[in-house]
Amino acid sequence: MKNNLTGLRFVIAYNTSGMVGAKKSVEEIIDICKYSGFYGLEGDDEGIFAGKSVDELAKMGEKFKAAGLSIGTFHLPYKDPVLDDIATLYEVDRRKMVDKMKYWMERAVAVGSTIGILHPTTRKGYNVDIEGLDRICAQAGKTLQELLKFGEQFNFKIALENMLPYSGGRLGCKNEHMIKLYQENKHPNLGFCLDTGHSLVAHGPNAMSCYEAMKDHLIAFHMQDNAGDKDSHLQPGKGNYFWKELFTALNRTGFDGNVCVEAPPFTFGPNYSKEAWKKMFTELNELVDKSLK
Repeated sequence: MKNNLTGLRFVIAYNTSGMVGAKKSVEEIIDICKYSGFYGLEGDDEGIFAGKSVDELAKMGEKFKAAGLSIGTFHLPYKDPVLDDIATLYEVDRRKMVDKMKYWMERAVAVGSTIGILHPTTRKGYNVDIEGLDRICAQAGKTLQELLKFGEQFNFKIALENMLPYSGGRLGCKNEHMIKLYQENKHPNLGFCLDTGHSLVAHGPNAMSCYEAMKDHLIAFHMQDNAGDKDSHLQPGKGNYFWKELFTALNRTGFDGNVCVEAPPFTFGPNYSKEAWKKMFTELNELVDKSLK
């Protein structure tokens, strides 16, 4: 099914889709995507991707490609608040993390990804107003420059994702943080990933300000919804995000790439049926069309 935004291609997020808990195989995931209409998957470091060699992941990528599906984006590690933090103030931890990120960048490329989604920090307790924005950004920048240099050999891009506020001053929760990170680390392969749910929690009625701040360098999306109170990862259209404004803006400026829907179907789970995924895909396209009327 196509909507008025001809470049918009919805894909499923592996990390929040319910597939991990349901322990779906590669073949089952491909079947779900083909049946429902989704254009593919956003990978991450768990489930079907974990513990695989570069060669094994390349073969997996070929299976998706043969089915007409894409794993164009890959969420780089973010679940460990210490060992996945690109802005850590401890150099020993930072060096270990860089090696871990490079390991997964290489595997993301093997599976067919061209963009890695990266959190500016994984710490919930950091407050840049206390620790110092310049100090924290310098550490994140040191990491970014190493990863961007490593990714040049694959022409692999990095998309920095806007963050939830938590304590209020977490790196990446404010538009000025994202702009500073980009300007201080400019590179042809550096861009942004707009997480709509994060922007709604962080900015409330001004959630679209996050899009406006990042729009010139947007290369990826995490589309999800919530009530504005917490990161609920609801299906787009089931919360309070400003979809009409976003899709109208995208229709005006254009976006040619995969759009990761970082939410499961709005129904009982976690072992969602193919019919549930198909209904979700249909409703997503209806939301786009309704927003553009």
